[in-house]
Amino acid sequence: MGIKYYIQKAFQKVLSQPMVRSSKISNKSAIWNDCLIIDSEIDDYTYVSDHTSIYYTKIGKFCSIASYCLIGGASHPIEYVSTSPVFLEGRNALKTHFANIPYKPYKETFIGNDVWIGAKCCIKGGVTIGDGAVIGMGSVLLKDVGAYEIWAGNPAHFIRKRFDDETISKLLEMKWWELSKEDIAVIADNFNTPSLLFIKIDGEESR
Repeated sequence: MGIKYYIQKAFQKVLSQPMVRSSKISNKSAIWNDCLIIDSEIDDYTYVSDHTSIYYTKIGKFCSIASYCLIGGASHPIEYVSTSPVFLEGRNALKTHFANIPYKPYKETFIGNDVWIGAKCCIKGGVTIGDGAVIGMGSVLLKDVGAYEIWAGNPAHFIRKRFDDETISKLLEMKWWELSKEDIAVIADNFNTPSLLFIKIDGEESR
């Protein structure tokens, strides 16, 4: 293979790197190739899979975000005469302004801890997703989601809760994601069964 091949491979590698602007990304998180992260925060042990775009979003710890998701995109003023950005203040892709009407196209989105978002989801800007929630693959989420709720569909709707209310209450009170990695390691083998986890926690606290 000639030099041209290796040059093309090098360019492909550079172009596929994630693009991060004005964002705070934990060094314990993982951002895969071809991602775009703008004005956002991503906390520890959260991963973002390839070809996902995230705007003006705060994301907690231990979240799993699959490929080809769009989170927190811009909105347009449907109550104005025109939805085009050429009538609004700020920069726009058309580089043209007929007016400079005040409008904020981005609303901050909040994603809690231990949230799983399936592939090809669209999350509307301004939405809040509670701790432990699950958003099913291909969902278009337009509303807030409570802690440990499962939502799916287009538009996404409530499916069920992951656990009973008592278990959810205990998990939210525990806030295990705020523990140190050493403390998490002690209880990690019990993460497959909430009741065993609670017994383990009670045992550690009684020592």
